[in-house]
This record gives sequence, structure tokens and C-alpha cells, in this order.
Amino acid sequence: MAEKTFVKDLNLIGAGTTVEGKIRTQGSLRLDGKMTGEIHAAENLAIGATGEIEGMINGKNITVGGKVKGNISAVEKLVLEGKSVVKGDMRAARLVIDEGATFDGKISMTENRPGGQGY
Repeated sequence: MAEKTFVKDLNLIGAGTTVEGKIRTQGSLRLDGKMTGEIHAAENLAIGATGEIEGMINGKNITVGGKVKGNISAVEKLVLEGKSVVKGDMRAARLVIDEGATFDGKISMTENRPGGQGY
């Protein structure tokens, strides 16, 4: 049987573009437009300064420069840049919040360990 290989490309959603629904990618995603729904990125996810999302987002490393209304779950690292606005709960192993970022919700910092042990 042939071995399955995934291309880990960078996917772009530009400013002026509106998307509704679910996005799943084995690669990385940069959102500079508007999105309503869910995003699941196996690699990196970046919400640009003009990017807005209403819904749940998941990724390995997530950087927010725009607006998020919904829950965020980062497997490794979550970065909120200076002009970002987040309304929702966040979960990440590592968290960076730049001065000027706005956040309204709960934070849960977890480290992914074998067997699901958080401590």
C-alpha cells in the first residue's frame, strides 16, 4: 500500500475575503480576512492585523494580531500581539501577551505530556 504524505503548505485568506464554515489544513494558515466557523491547523496559524474570526480555532502555534471571538487552543505556543482583541477562553502550553493586547476570558496553560498528565 502506498504511504500517505501530506503537503504542509502555507494557506492564505486575504483581506477583503469572507469565509463561513470549517477549515482543516495539515499545513499552516494565515487569515487576513474575515471568518465565521472553525479553523484546525496542524502547524502554525496566524490571524493578521486585519483578520477577524468568530468561532473556535486550533493549531500548533497560534499568533493573533487581529480580532478573535471564540475559544483558542494552541498545542505549543499562543502569542497575542499588541493590537489584538480576544473574547473567549484560551488554552496553550506557552503564552505570550504583548503590551496593548486586550483579552476577556479564561486562560488554561497545559503542557502536553504522554498519557494526558497535566502535572
